[in-house]
Amino acid sequence: MATLSILTPLRVESLAVGGSNLVVGMGPVRARRAGARLTRRLGADAAVAVVGVAGGLADDLRTGDLVVATELRSTDSDASVPLPASRLLVGELRRARASVHTGPLLSSSRYVRGRARQALAVSGAVAVDMESAWLSAPLADRPLAVVRAISDTAEDSHLVGGVRALRSLRSVRGPLERWAAACGPREVLLAAPRSFCAGVERAIEIVERALDRFGAPVYVRRQIVHNAHVVRDLEKKGAVFVEELEEIPPDAVVVFAAHGVAPAVRRDAEARPDLVVVDATCPLVAKVHAEARRYAAQDYELVLIGHEDHEEVVGTLGEAPERFHVVADVDDVARLELDDDQPVAYLTQTTLSTDETAVVVDALRARFHRLAAPPSDDICYATQNRQDAVRAIARRCDLMLVVGSENSSNTARLVELARQEGCVAELIEDASRIELGWLARARTVGVTAGASAPESLVQGVIETLASLGPVEIDEQVVAKESVHFGLPMKVR
Repeated sequence: MATLSILTPLRVESLAVGGSNLVVGMGPVRARRAGARLTRRLGADAAVAVVGVAGGLADDLRTGDLVVATELRSTDSDASVPLPASRLLVGELRRARASVHTGPLLSSSRYVRGRARQALAVSGAVAVDMESAWLSAPLADRPLAVVRAISDTAEDSHLVGGVRALRSLRSVRGPLERWAAACGPREVLLAAPRSFCAGVERAIEIVERALDRFGAPVYVRRQIVHNAHVVRDLEKKGAVFVEELEEIPPDAVVVFAAHGVAPAVRRDAEARPDLVVVDATCPLVAKVHAEARRYAAQDYELVLIGHEDHEEVVGTLGEAPERFHVVADVDDVARLELDDDQPVAYLTQTTLSTDETAVVVDALRARFHRLAAPPSDDICYATQNRQDAVRAIARRCDLMLVVGSENSSNTARLVELARQEGCVAELIEDASRIELGWLARARTVGVTAGASAPESLVQGVIETLASLGPVEIDEQVVAKESVHFGLPMKVR
């Protein structure tokens, strides 16, 4: 836990924030002197927050709004100082119901009015003050946050707006104290393998190649993989995601998602000769579909271990809907309305937890005397490897951060597995979803990502943790992955 030092230019700002603060004086000259002096005075474990009022530049700012700076700039230089830890403070302030904006903060050597303020807004800065850049420059090697309350805008004067701004500053001390409690040195245990698997890489490449070959738009039925960042990135390139084929206009290109589709969907697509269909189904999912057809042809009743509402399960059920029974746990096995002497074959969703699936398989074996198993495990190699990597580090971690989207089955299983190993684990979409309270007592943090989450999101988490203090990274590799799946002929 770091020691919080709050710096304010004016005493009235310090009184608004409350508690013990350092009043450093207004303007660039005093800010430079104070920054140099504080470098020698503050302890090595200090987390520094610069707090005060500012003028609004962005059109959507109103007096009393808070601005948390993502970077600092000044009118005297082209240099900028990034503040990556700001994203965590933003979340904390919003949970405290503050009206918060983020963006670059510009420090000016003189008070800015009228047209001059409009000119500064063109730079992309959201607010302007007279201290932060110079005050913070010598302190940038330690955890640093800048929070400013808007006292005036192009429409509102500082006479009324100043009161609103000071009132808003009352809400910042608690979140800043929690931010400081999260600051300090850490060890990060990085699980490997993590992030994209071969099936996900293939699916994304298929959409990108389809865009290159056929041009935008390319339609994708459902999410190509279960990750919001991947979907948004492909949308920017020209992909259009739809729920059903009926939403696709004539003479279009459609890509089937990596989770696979039922035969009925394929038939509907074939009934539209105007559509160019590109199949991005993961080959390991396609293997399960083939096993379902084979067992159904041999008159087996089929038990699918999985989650009934998952898209992969829906697609697999479509291969033999009259024969399939879905089970999620041992209790579901007991409730199956099947004769114990019937020939039964089981298949599994590819993204399940290996341990939980093994328990269900044991229950099936105990009940059905003529149980047939798939020739090889249906749970994919990538799911297995990522689970093994979590097991390898979970007991050493105070906290496990699992990067991925909530609708990603394999990602959810990683969270569950870490918790089963006795570790506090949280699912996050990206670094901005980390809560400061999780980090207060977490000095060893594990980081991994589901098979549909980009590695760039993991690096964003590491950078954010590093902004809170020194980070020592230890990557724990349990397997090397060299699997590669070929692309469909239509996009080669």
